[in-house]
Amino acid sequence: MRVDVFDALKIVIVTFIISACIMPIMKKIAVHIGATDKPRSDEGNRHIHKKETPKLGALGIFLGFLFGYMLFGNQSIQMNSILIGSFVVVLTGLIDDVKAVKARYQLMGHLLAASIVVFYGGILLNDITAYGFIFDFGIFAYPITILFIVACTNIIRLIDGLDGLSGGICSIFYITVVIISFYQGRIGNLVWIISLIMLGSTIGFLFHNFYPATIFAGESVGFAGFIISVITLLEFKGTALTSFFVPVFILGIPILDTLFAIIRRLLKGKPPFEADKEHIHHQLLGMNFSQRTTVLIIYGINILFASATILYRLSDRVIGMILYVVIFIIMAWFVFKTTIISEKNPKITKDITDIITGKNKKIRKKQKNN
Repeated sequence: MRVDVFDALKIVIVTFIISACIMPIMKKIAVHIGATDKPRSDEGNRHIHKKETPKLGALGIFLGFLFGYMLFGNQSIQMNSILIGSFVVVLTGLIDDVKAVKARYQLMGHLLAASIVVFYGGILLNDITAYGFIFDFGIFAYPITILFIVACTNIIRLIDGLDGLSGGICSIFYITVVIISFYQGRIGNLVWIISLIMLGSTIGFLFHNFYPATIFAGESVGFAGFIISVITLLEFKGTALTSFFVPVFILGIPILDTLFAIIRRLLKGKPPFEADKEHIHHQLLGMNFSQRTTVLIIYGINILFASATILYRLSDRVIGMILYVVIFIIMAWFVFKTTIISEKNPKITKDITDIITGKNKKIRKKQKNN
């Protein structure tokens, strides 16, 4: 067992060093080719940084991942499909970093990458069991799997709004998967290797990306979400529905943030994927938290999600469920407290608060009579 822990640490440390050393090169290349993020006042003034910053951090993570695979990975058709698909996602994002392209072209790249993993790598979500029943997706397994991969790819892109945010969330995911795999005895398999390599590579990026960041991930950050989707399919497919939702809960914050964004924009009559400045991190910044504190708060909530998942999966399901409930109560309070879904109506907000606290008996009596 000690040998396994030592090997895991070796993979993380080596890939961390490789990734951290690659980032200064990425900064110079980004400046040379014009792949930089310039603060702008358009698009709702959603840019928070104040100076021009290089944007090829995700490319550096990919290169760290590639070197890590060459050092510690084993060749297989599945791994080849993952590498090719990853390259397509990174290339699509790189093109957008140099010269912005329409969202549909990025989507086409993500669909192509997902299709490579599905049709060439044979990585499919074929069926799920729930309450004693087996749901076999049949021919629909192909589009379902492709949509799942594309969704994960873009969820990470949408959460990438502050220094160190997406990198930290992804690192928490990789650590959680490694812990679960370790205690369930699935050491040395493809998921174990990929998670450790990505963990080291992502922490190497965070070394340069945590506030104040000297490099951004850029649009290729979807690569991290792509890898997360692949890990999920390899680790939890063909199993119980509750087990498949393990990675979903690990990514609780980015998934909820994406869901809130879609609802918010639809309520305002806007396209669901139109950029705005109402994400979770924007709401926390609006509460006068600093960038660093905001990121650490989101880390903390995501660690709670991860801890609940570990407890539910490995130890005590009751305690895990209780922790999930506590987290969702916190998130419900957050929704009522902020404009993350809709513009607050002060009177409605006050009435809801009064009902919950029992302070306004007239409102409760009126509701009872109605």
